[in-house]
Amino acid sequence: EVHFVESGGGLVQAGGSLRLSCAASGFTFDDHAIVWFRQAPGQERDWVSCISSTDGSTLYADSAKGRFTISRDNAKNTAYLQMNSLQPEDTGVYICAAELLSSCSRPWALEYWGQGTQVTVSS
Repeated sequence: EVHFVESGGGLVQAGGSLRLSCAASGFTFDDHAIVWFRQAPGQERDWVSCISSTDGSTLYADSAKGRFTISRDNAKNTAYLQMNSLQPEDTGVYICAAELLSSCSRPWALEYWGQGTQVTVSS
């Protein structure tokens, strides 16, 4: 059975930082690129960042560039999203997903999804 559990969310003031984790089990983690998404209230789910499973190459949405850093530890079956200089517009549920492929390639073909962790940034 596949499990994908996000953690690390919370309430933070603007300018603060959070580190999200995404722990996976039940599938071969290092066969899949991992993508982080953000679901803000009343808005579409937007992708934030992706990391490949092969060479660790990364992609960032414009909103995340220069502030967020994605990483992964295949030995721990865990992906991370370090978020710095958070702003109120970063508020939402952050969800990780496993890409069907090992590389970051849009459009996404997502195989497994987590439930998400809430991030709230106050002004």
